[in-house]
Parts: sequence; structure tokens; C-alpha cells
Amino acid sequence: MKIRFRLPLPVARGRMAALLPTSYERWRYDLTVKALVYYGNKDIRLETDWPEPSASPGRVKLRMLGASICATDIEEWQYGPMWVAHGAPNPISGRQVPLILGHEAAGVVEEIGEGVTGVEVGQRVAVENVETCGVCFWCKRGESAVCPSMSVFGLSADGGLAEFASWRGDQLIPLPDSISDREAPLAEPTTVAIHAVRRSGIKPGDTAALIGCGTVGLLTLQVAKAAGVKVIAIDRRASALELAKKLGADLVLKSGTDDVEAALAEFTDGIGPDFTFETAGAEQTPVDAINWTRRGGTVVLVGIYSATPKLDFNQVVGLERTVIGSVASSPGEYRTAVDMIARGVVDVSFMVSDVISLDDVIERGFERMIQPDKNVFRIVVQPG
Repeated sequence: MKIRFRLPLPVARGRMAALLPTSYERWRYDLTVKALVYYGNKDIRLETDWPEPSASPGRVKLRMLGASICATDIEEWQYGPMWVAHGAPNPISGRQVPLILGHEAAGVVEEIGEGVTGVEVGQRVAVENVETCGVCFWCKRGESAVCPSMSVFGLSADGGLAEFASWRGDQLIPLPDSISDREAPLAEPTTVAIHAVRRSGIKPGDTAALIGCGTVGLLTLQVAKAAGVKVIAIDRRASALELAKKLGADLVLKSGTDDVEAALAEFTDGIGPDFTFETAGAEQTPVDAINWTRRGGTVVLVGIYSATPKLDFNQVVGLERTVIGSVASSPGEYRTAVDMIARGVVDVSFMVSDVISLDDVIERGFERMIQPDKNVFRIVVQPG
């Protein structure tokens, strides 16, 4: 944190003697912080004098414990803005680019704004990162994940890749001691996995194929296994498949070498998986997900796509497959994620591939994550 002094305009234009303030009103100061700011496509900057947030009514000022770099952050940097607020201010936050990235985050309560209850100064909290209007058609139907006005911490409001942040006090979840500082940001992608599994309607004893064993994929695997589901994990990386096997996958298949469709048919007595979760976000993988799912089965698309796949829709219509999109979370699912991690039902510890400082966020964080051979899941950025 720095203090930036500013002189009021009349003083700044006066003679040298006028630069010596005679009263407090003659000058003011702004507190500034270090933050990773998104300005636009391929334009992110580590700012050292970004205005420090405050604990306004209903909100809490957080000293950030850390934020993890997500593939969505990388996609926004390279191909966006897509999800980042741009063109007009977000209706809820009032913010648009430039803004601070970091939607997977946790912090310590520093100051509490008027009207906030349920948290205490000094308490570690996870940031439930989706703020919705609560009054639109979709929110009233319980479909808040598609609220048109949705504001997301780190995408349409200033996020957690900074020294300090501000967020609604009723959307901060106390962290138990069993979740470490470095693990805490991973509650957010766990929420994405929980939301996808819940939206699918999958039942104990069903069979699911999982395409993509990255962070969200392996979390989806664990949530599905906790629900009593048989899971076949599919990825092109041997190391990711080894992890999938350790986490309980009933079968692992390496795309590009194994005959995946034939192996899925063999595992399911010639029928095919009841469900397929696509979390890779590649151009071909959603097409594979639809083609490999059994007749009358369900496909859940979780990945974020920077390319436009080409699909024969007769594979959906003619075989009565159901295709579901899944993004973000619904109320209560973030608390479920924290609970599942705290109880050890979901293991996020192995997904923290590195912990770096905010000073290194571009070179050792974003630039490393963009490498095709990066071999990392999540890089956690801590301010200090």
C-alpha cells in the first residue's frame, strides 16, 4: 500500500509558498494498492498505484490471502474481452475495463461496512464471487446463474489479484482451519463442478464420461464420484490421467492414442455413457462429447470456448440426446464447496502447482499459463 498525495487545483497553480498547506482542507491523500489490471486484449498491467477499496455500506474490505489464475483469465487476456465487462458498465457493479482480474479468491476481513453481519475483522473468508440482481425473471425462478445483470468478482467487478478488495458482506464464507490459505481460492472451481453435476440430474449408479482432466475436470470427477457415479476420464496428457486414476476414475483413456469411442462402448456393454461432462473447452471436444454419449443420454458443456465447433445437429435430434450448458453457480453451492473441501470429500491440494507473489504475476503466472507445455493446474498469487 502506498499513499499518493494530491494538491487541490487552486494550490497546484499558485506560487511556491502556496504549496505549504495551512489547513487539512488544503490537501488530501489517496491510498493506493498494487493490482493486476485488465485493459483489453493482450493488455494486462501490474499497477502499483490503483485506488484502494473501502468498506462501504453492506460491503467488506478484504486483505487478500490469494487468488488463483484460471484458464478463463488466460482466455480473456488472449482472446477477450468476452466475459470481462466492456462497452458499458455492469448494471450491478457499475464497473467495466480497466478492472482488476482474479475471480478465484480468498481474503481476511480488514474492515466491515455499515449493516454487515456474520463476519468479523481478522476472519479468513472465501469470496462467493457471483452477485445477481435478485429481482429479474431468472433470479425469481432460481436460475440466478443466468441473471442478465450478473456481476462477477474479477470479471465485471474488481477482483482478487490485488493487495486489497471489496465485496458484499453477505457473500463471504468463513473458512475452517482445515482449508489452508493456498487451497482457499480453489473453492471457486469446486463450485463450478458442483453446479455442473447438480444440473445434470445424474444419479448413483449412472456412468459418466469426463472429457478434460484439468482443474475443473478433476473436481467434477471427485464430485461425481461422491454422488455414486462411475466415471471414465479422458485426456491427452498421461500425467492428468494418472491423477484421475488416483482420484477414483473407474477407467482412464488417452485421447489421440486409445480408440475412445470403442473403449466407452466396451465399458458400458455397447450402450455408451449415460452422461458426458465436457470441461476441456477445445474446438473438437464438445462434438466428441455429443457423439460418444449414448442414445437418449445427456451432455453437460462446462468448458469456455474460444473457437466455434462444427456440429451435425442430427446427432442431437435423431438420437434424442440432451445438451445442457453449465456456468458459475447457484445460491448455496459455494458453501457446499467449502464444506466438501473441509471434510476431505474433494481434494484440491494437488491442484496448487505453484505459489507466487503479485510482483511475479505476469511473468511467472500469466505467461507461464499460456505455454502449451505448462504442466500446471492452478498458480496461486499471494500479495506479499
